[in-house]
Amino acid sequence: MVNPRKLVLDSLIKSETVGSYSNIEINTTLTRNQLSNVDSRLYTLLYLGTLEKKLYLDYIIKSYSKIKLSDIEIDTKCALRLGLYQLIFCDKIPDYSAIDESVSLAPKKSKGFVNAILRSFLRDEKIVRLPKDELESLSIEASIPMKLLCLLIDSYGKSEVFNLLKYNEKSSPLSIRVNTLRATKEEIFDYLSSNGYEPSYSKIAKDIIICNTQIGKIKELIDTGKVFIQDESSKIATEVFSAEPNEKILDACACPGGKSFSIAIDMENKGELLSCDLHESKLRLITNGAKRLGIDIITAREQNAKLPVCDYIEKFDRVLCDVPCSGLGIIFKKPDIKYKSIEDIKNLPKIQYEILNNCSKYVKIGGVLVYSTCTLNKQENENNIEKFLQENKDFEPLDFSVGDIKSKGGVFTFLPHRDKTDGFFVAKMVRKQ
Repeated sequence: MVNPRKLVLDSLIKSETVGSYSNIEINTTLTRNQLSNVDSRLYTLLYLGTLEKKLYLDYIIKSYSKIKLSDIEIDTKCALRLGLYQLIFCDKIPDYSAIDESVSLAPKKSKGFVNAILRSFLRDEKIVRLPKDELESLSIEASIPMKLLCLLIDSYGKSEVFNLLKYNEKSSPLSIRVNTLRATKEEIFDYLSSNGYEPSYSKIAKDIIICNTQIGKIKELIDTGKVFIQDESSKIATEVFSAEPNEKILDACACPGGKSFSIAIDMENKGELLSCDLHESKLRLITNGAKRLGIDIITAREQNAKLPVCDYIEKFDRVLCDVPCSGLGIIFKKPDIKYKSIEDIKNLPKIQYEILNNCSKYVKIGGVLVYSTCTLNKQENENNIEKFLQENKDFEPLDFSVGDIKSKGGVFTFLPHRDKTDGFFVAKMVRKQ
């Protein structure tokens, strides 16, 4: 029988050594190993939780270890993090089990070291004494690097960021988009309800149903193309886009394809939708997904969104620029994002602006341009839009509303702790007559 904690340790080590993406690592591990539902949930909880709290756990290790953190070998360090996470955050796991399992997983030469630190922490009644400095304390407790914390504060202010980082929606219900080309909302809702998955309609995203289950449990619905997985934030971006039947549409940064699929369904599978991506190898995600969903208006094409294509000039009714971003709006779901290089994040606005500026030329007069990201960084969001509108006087903001939410000046930032969604940004503009 596969030990789920051993799989967690292996995944943590891989995150440290090769920088694997947490969502891909989880999917790969669960696919390769035959785990029960209970063990699958335990693996996911411990892996994501330990990854999310890495800086906090390292702070504790440093408090007890006579060896420098940087000198502790990675496999030992990961075993310690895993043990501490269970001691602090897993009430249903007995302390003795958390310690014994972590020691057994540690390398032979460091079992005594791991055992000593975990038991010393337990003897001290798991008390963690944080620094008195407010920002330093928040950085450690929220396990967010100080440079990234300062970047967020520069964008939203200290109070908003404090509330954001204290918010962490532990339950992560499944968000599915009903493919109304093949099923009705009521049909899918009744199916989910009859199977005990406690469905509810999204209050802000049309044709999205939220339910308490795992992807594997609704495999039949996915395989038959009646639904696909789409977060509320992704659906809202396409809802703001407001595509209509028989239009000519460009999705400039389309992979893995969720927004393209949603747009095509909104178009009732009538018209033309060009879905582009920089990497040719990813395009099969779009073509295969479209086929499964019964969508035949999508053409997938390899295209660098920063480079001009003369044939596209003023040819599209609507253009979506869902640009590559730092992903800071989804750090609660993908905690590895927090540990990205701050320098890499600071290089993104220039790339994003080049995409937006180039693709805007493809919009017809009277057509719509939408820019979106899944990040919380004004440099990538509002600042890019302000610069674009200053330099492109033929475009102007176009206000929109989603549920009870209304944009101001054609832009809106969704904050997790306030709007109970992923953090993301969307801007809508129209090319003037």
